[in-house]
Amino acid sequence: MAFSTQRLQFAGHSGAILAARLDLPNGALRAYALFAHCFTCSKDLAAVRRIAAELAREGIAVLRFDFTGLGSSEGEFASTNFSSNVADLLSAADYLRHYHQAPSLLIGHSLGGAAVLAVAKDIPEVRAVATIGAPADVGHVLKNFGTSLEEIEKLGAAEVDLAGRKFLVRKQFVEDARAQRIKDAVASLKKPLLILHSPLDQTVGIENATEIFFAAKHPKSFVSLDQADHLLTNLEDAAFAGRIISGWLTRYLAADPQQGTEPIEHVRVMETGEGKFQNSVQAGSHRLFADEPENVGGLDSGPSPYDFLSIALGACTSITLRQYADYKKLTLGRISIDVSHAKIHFKDCEECTELERSGSGRIDHFERIISVDGEVTEELRGKIAEIADKCPVHRTLEAVAKIRTVVKSVSEAVLR
Repeated sequence: MAFSTQRLQFAGHSGAILAARLDLPNGALRAYALFAHCFTCSKDLAAVRRIAAELAREGIAVLRFDFTGLGSSEGEFASTNFSSNVADLLSAADYLRHYHQAPSLLIGHSLGGAAVLAVAKDIPEVRAVATIGAPADVGHVLKNFGTSLEEIEKLGAAEVDLAGRKFLVRKQFVEDARAQRIKDAVASLKKPLLILHSPLDQTVGIENATEIFFAAKHPKSFVSLDQADHLLTNLEDAAFAGRIISGWLTRYLAADPQQGTEPIEHVRVMETGEGKFQNSVQAGSHRLFADEPENVGGLDSGPSPYDFLSIALGACTSITLRQYADYKKLTLGRISIDVSHAKIHFKDCEECTELERSGSGRIDHFERIISVDGEVTEELRGKIAEIADKCPVHRTLEAVAKIRTVVKSVSEAVLR
């Protein structure tokens, strides 16, 4: 299932305007999720985007936002603390409840994981909670302050270097962190809990996952993010986490509607907002992605436009041959088609006429290799090639097609 991303904003606990992204499935929507990012991170962290994308593809809309004073949100970080983050989460849930639908799932990464564990009891619509690399004690974050912690306690405030960025931290932040009792919140959660954690996490050790797991009541689950680091900088680790969460969550949501619920009569291609070139494709009731390879700036999340042309030729050839084999009662076995595309010089085109080969420039060249399981005589080999050339897409590619273009604005005004 494809998805799109909307930019939006809402008022946080203090009235500061918080910047957010809402990743929405383009098809049937099953539920809303609320994502809390890690300490001093943002909604646009690559791992957060990837996890949200995986959930959106499964029909789960994800609201991710920057806490007060972080990322693109307003407010002063020095005036915030863990409790204010929890309050921002409640504001985000209220926004979803008012304008869309209250969140059914809470997801938190690192300190955001502790925040969703603390807030879950105050959002009655939440059906399940998932944490990624979460600490069992909010005070764990104070270890990142190093020697600045003593200065904060002595002077009331100090600048702290966190991942190469300077943040002013006041004593109230420290006192608030030490006052939290996350394991007590976990023990009284009364909601399904999924704990994801890497055994190699050097920022929040794996023992934190153990403490949370033993504090929680059933149903509870643990998944090891083998080889991942704390920030899931390898996007394959983030994608894996997203798939695990979406798969686990299906047990607590209504059944996923069939893909063909909302068919359209034509093909629709629309940018998703993810990556530079990724587009969602809907053909009738079917949904997939079009993209470009990573070496040209894409995400490689789907076939390229020329790949789709090759797909069309290969699929049409296979279908045409199957129809012919059934009509003639031929035993061809399974048919497979390998199609490759390249731009070649006219002079190198063996299939071109002598006049065409004398031209300059390049031509689109498709090579099609047809394989069948059964025995093929020379006579049948020639017949298969003849029938393949009658495939409608083959004929379209060899003919001169005409394309009419209409440009429409969002208000449906037509610009010709």
